[in-house]
Amino acid sequence: MAPLVFITGASSGIGQALAARFYDAGYRLALTARRTAEIEAWALARGIDPTRMRIYGADVAQLDDMVAAGAACMAQQGLPDVVIANAGISVGIDTEVRSDLDVLAQTFAINNVGLAATFHPFAAGMRRRGSGRLVGIASVAAIRGLPGHGAYCASKAGVVAYCESLRGELRASGVKVVTLCPGYIDTPLTRGNRYGMPFLMQVDAFADQAFRAIDAGTSYRVIPWQMGIVAKLMRMLPNAWFDRAVQGRGRKKRQGE
Repeated sequence: MAPLVFITGASSGIGQALAARFYDAGYRLALTARRTAEIEAWALARGIDPTRMRIYGADVAQLDDMVAAGAACMAQQGLPDVVIANAGISVGIDTEVRSDLDVLAQTFAINNVGLAATFHPFAAGMRRRGSGRLVGIASVAAIRGLPGHGAYCASKAGVVAYCESLRGELRASGVKVVTLCPGYIDTPLTRGNRYGMPFLMQVDAFADQAFRAIDAGTSYRVIPWQMGIVAKLMRMLPNAWFDRAVQGRGRKKRQGE
């Protein structure tokens, strides 16, 4: 039987591009999102074989939704070979604004707790089988905090740390934990940004490089590689220099802007 990939946030952007890349590589698809109609329209337009795909409606911020989606996937399609926790949001916040604290909580619920909930239904089965890939989609925004990006940067730093912890836990089991840190990828998530986006990458090119990293079981990869160098340099800058460099930088749009 063809291998199976389970992907959250598959209705657009990186999730959709990864679904296409894995499908082209011969995988069966288990795709989850709140907006299932958009996945159905995409699959029809792309000519996806319906016998190789199932769609599971789920809100990644709702733990019971993700547990149920995982159980349904295993009942209908079996234990996946690859699980990609891709669903995420990116919204600017201002700590002085009370309503933005709710945005912060929602960001963590989706980007962090939702990631763990995505892996949860499959981790034990993969451990027993002795193989699999659990993939967390982080971001170069995890490297240093940027003004107006507190929720997103903190959540993605959390993705990196969580996946690192999980990698250690599963090291002897044969299950690989892969952390991917996209730079600026041309998706609906980035098109509203109000600042320069160096090394902007087309989403299909990202998906191709991500597929190869996942297939190889690479523990950590920044894509594109140029942003990996930029991120390392940013991390090395003394705080005073870094703070001066980002002062006055365009801030991420807040909810409603």
